[in-house]
Amino acid sequence: MDFTFTEEQQAAAEAACGVFAGVAPDQVPSPAVTRGAVAEGLDRALWARLAGADLLGLLLDTEHGGAGLDAVALCLVLREAARVLARVPLLEHNAATWAVQAHAAPEVKADLLARAGRGELVLTVAAHGRTGHDPAELAVTARHEDGADWVLDGVQTAVPWAYDAEVTVVPAHTDAGRAVLALLPRGQAGAELAEQVSTTGERLAELRLRSVRLPARHVIDADGAWERLRLLLATGTCALALGLGERVLRMTADYTGKREQFGHPIATFQAVAVQAADRYMDLRAMEATLWQAAWRFDSGVPGALPLSGDVAVAKIWAAEGVRRVVQTAQHLHGGFGADVDYPLHRYHAWAKHLELSLGPAAAHEETLAEMLATHPLG
Repeated sequence: MDFTFTEEQQAAAEAACGVFAGVAPDQVPSPAVTRGAVAEGLDRALWARLAGADLLGLLLDTEHGGAGLDAVALCLVLREAARVLARVPLLEHNAATWAVQAHAAPEVKADLLARAGRGELVLTVAAHGRTGHDPAELAVTARHEDGADWVLDGVQTAVPWAYDAEVTVVPAHTDAGRAVLALLPRGQAGAELAEQVSTTGERLAELRLRSVRLPARHVIDADGAWERLRLLLATGTCALALGLGERVLRMTADYTGKREQFGHPIATFQAVAVQAADRYMDLRAMEATLWQAAWRFDSGVPGALPLSGDVAVAKIWAAEGVRRVVQTAQHLHGGFGADVDYPLHRYHAWAKHLELSLGPAAAHEETLAEMLATHPLG
């Protein structure tokens, strides 16, 4: 693979840096000591700035007013967003618009995509199934009724931005076992939201569907549509973990460079330096596996394993790596790291959320093991 970013990809990352330059993580109480969600919902002012910088249609073709870029560019932008814990659905929105553009009916594309790229509509994805551990497409059933409409029944848990999004992409399965994607408008009859609070203190929702009827044009029934969307979401989650981990390691370096014991900065102590170096190596492994997965998603170049294998490797490194980075940061910050007036605790909570999102490392290790048994290397 080629690790060199194109000028267009670099321009997207630079635009993101500019938009996020004035954003600071909220120094609010931890959800562990405060009842209910501790962060406000979608940051509408930031969302508008992202739209103005053309970062909400990164994967959309120019005919829909998008930037015509790729998953690598999206991951570069997500990396910047995670460094400031930006309260915007950049991943879910861009991934959902990608799925609509790739597979939806022409009239649906015309209705949604241009407005989504301008930030007038927010799209999200229900990707966590009924419990957060089972396949998302198995949590909801989709059946034809009267030969035209689709009817949905089931529950999806931990849906991000459900209270802010105009459209939620819901994976479901048919009687024949095919996976489909339903484009569910907010307020649709039969759909109900029950509030949940994430590890990060953000507001999520349990989406309950009871005989929800949708016209055929609002259901994507295309081979591989959900699988590709799931892989894009997982790859983007790895980019968020990388950006968060890099920011936390920088915070740790700054703190240990100033904190003195016995008349010397603790960063000069061998035990501290070795731990920081190990975490730096984690981040570089996270980065290499992320770009491999994103490049494979874009290029379609055959590899030793299917694309899902590269994504599994990236998610294993992202989950384990970001956990080790924040744990080391908490250790090296000492009691200061547990102070809820200091933002490190929020990074720790976000890291745990990213570690488990779309499957922890163990789940992806099982997937990879099964894949290797089917596609032996060499």
